[in-house]
Amino acid sequence: MSERNLIYAIVFLAGVSFGAENSMNAPVVKKVEGFTVIGISARTNNAREMTPDGVIGKQWGRLFQEGLLNKIPGKADSNIVAVYTDYASDHNGDYTFLLGAKVKPGTEPPAGMVAVNVPAGKYAVFTSEKGPGARVVPELWQRINSLPKSAPGGDRAYKADFEVYDQRAADPQNSVVDVYIGIR
Repeated sequence: MSERNLIYAIVFLAGVSFGAENSMNAPVVKKVEGFTVIGISARTNNAREMTPDGVIGKQWGRLFQEGLLNKIPGKADSNIVAVYTDYASDHNGDYTFLLGAKVKPGTEPPAGMVAVNVPAGKYAVFTSEKGPGARVVPELWQRINSLPKSAPGGDRAYKADFEVYDQRAADPQNSVVDVYIGIR
């Protein structure tokens, strides 16, 4: 199958899976320049996140309860960024989850935080439905992880994936979030 036909097949499957009536859900392939995110991190996996021992929700709680966004120096913008990196294998294995903000080059993380470099490359960008972030983001990930191995434009790289919470996510009950999936 040619790359073009593969892209059409994936977009068609995504349209079926995501509901073809909402064109926002069709993934778009974008080239992204590399950047650095500073924030708090934890090691986890998707199976753990389906239990009360999940860490992602706890990381979000810490971010807001401890005012950690205000402690990140050199922020490049006002977005919150969640990065999934250091994959042990694929979406079934362990990975590192980092929650924070994109920063200007050369910014050093403060005590208790870490910096992660998101590599430049091609990313398939999926956009969530509008709704409560705690519902629409996990639903989007379930749909992404149910797609065939190949994403639009290439196979999933499992180097770094990330979510961007911009002004469309300012109201947690009516959020729209972009999920960038690294592809080869």
